[in-house]
Amino acid sequence: MNNLLTINRAILHILDFNSGITVFSEQELDIKSDSVMTFLTKHLERCYHDQKAQSGTFYPNSKFKEQLSDYLADSLDFINFSTYVAELMYSAISQSDVFNSADLLICDFMVDDQRFIAILKCNNRPGFTHQVINENEKVKNEIISHYAILPNLSQKIDEYAFIEADSLAIHFIDKKCSINGTDTEIFADIVLECSARVSPQDTIKLVNSITRTVAENHGQNSIVAVSKAKNYLVENTEVSDYLDPVELGREVFSSSPSMQEEYLQEVKSAGIAETVKMDKEFALRKGKNHKIKTDTGIEVSFPVGYFQNTDYIEIINNPDGTLSIELKNIGKITNK
Repeated sequence: MNNLLTINRAILHILDFNSGITVFSEQELDIKSDSVMTFLTKHLERCYHDQKAQSGTFYPNSKFKEQLSDYLADSLDFINFSTYVAELMYSAISQSDVFNSADLLICDFMVDDQRFIAILKCNNRPGFTHQVINENEKVKNEIISHYAILPNLSQKIDEYAFIEADSLAIHFIDKKCSINGTDTEIFADIVLECSARVSPQDTIKLVNSITRTVAENHGQNSIVAVSKAKNYLVENTEVSDYLDPVELGREVFSSSPSMQEEYLQEVKSAGIAETVKMDKEFALRKGKNHKIKTDTGIEVSFPVGYFQNTDYIEIINNPDGTLSIELKNIGKITNK
């Protein structure tokens, strides 16, 4: 992570439905502790760059938004604000059909000069540890199963929400649960009370899928169309942090107004935002190569920029209706 992340304050609340013990902390975590800082920084960094996160906007009557505004205006202290969040989360989980215990971390932190409030829902998972017991006046070491295990540094946080302090823009990952037989997203529907839009990762998948479908509907080569879409993504990433899916469609289908219109309708139907913030590294990784697979089982992966250059690769329409792929100017072939 190239950005500077600074933690202002953090607190941990325990929502343990297995033992029936729920503990709302009355003191903040010691952010000067190396173990606390390492744990929080690693997970906050990973979540900050996660392109699977959806974006959202608070509903006008969101109670969470009111409490957050009070905290940001210094009329509500951090511990009371965090307890309010923990009580909301506890109430939401207790209404669900399955009680999943969790440790809830609330953090106030900075990324460079931008302030965020983070809610990290660390769902408890089983693990193993040692236990020392005295048996028949002798020490005995045992291996025991322990349920309340926090995610290690290589694991992802299952559910979380980041709120930008200035704009109140929301980025979150939610999991659906069943409440009274109805699928519900705890963060969006109960805790934050906000809308939810398609994530950057899903945006790329949907844009590629829509591009492929529109091309096929009009008898065009879908491989060429998707390659153009990926090439646009890579070139756009070099000059902007935001992707405009509509402009991408206009570029890919520039020679056909009817295909542009169909693409635009599909994008709107899919709920894709007008602009989507993209992580540069992620966008380049997703867009730089294109992979095709033939019905004979052969797979070919190539840089998207090569596809429109017949000096390197060319797809030929044969008279019998089949296709041929010709790879050109190859100096060396390496086994992988």
